[in-house]
Amino acid sequence: QLQLVESGGGLVQPGGSLRLSCAASGFTLDYYAIRWFRQAPGKAREGVSCISASDSSTYYADSVKGRFTISRDNAKNTVYLQMNSLKPEDTAVYYCAAEVYYCSGSGPYDYWGQGTQVTVSS
Repeated sequence: QLQLVESGGGLVQPGGSLRLSCAASGFTLDYYAIRWFRQAPGKAREGVSCISASDSSTYYADSVKGRFTISRDNAKNTVYLQMNSLKPEDTAVYYCAAEVYYCSGSGPYDYWGQGTQVTVSS
C-alpha cells in the first residue's frame, strides 16, 4: 500500500519540543519533495515547511521560521519536522504530503498522510 504515515504528535507545554516523522510506505521518497501542512479547528490549512528532493532546499512559513527545522533521511525513507519553542497557536493536526521533486507550493500532491495531532497547552 502506497502511503505516508505521520507520527510523533502529542501534548506538550508551551516552550517544549516535538519531532514529527513522515514515513513513506510502498514507494521511495528520493524523488519527492515533502511539505508539512497544519490545520487548526475552524482555520484554513496552512503550509508550514517543505524540503525538496533535488538538493534538500528548505522552506518555512514566517510563523515557524527559526523554531522549526525540516530534514530528510532518504535511507530511512522518512522526513522529519523538529519543532522547538512551541506555542499554543501551533496547536493543529499536522499532515505531510508528497509532490514530485520540487517545493512548488501548489502541488499536485501525489500522497497525503492521515495527520497527527499536536496540542500545545499548559
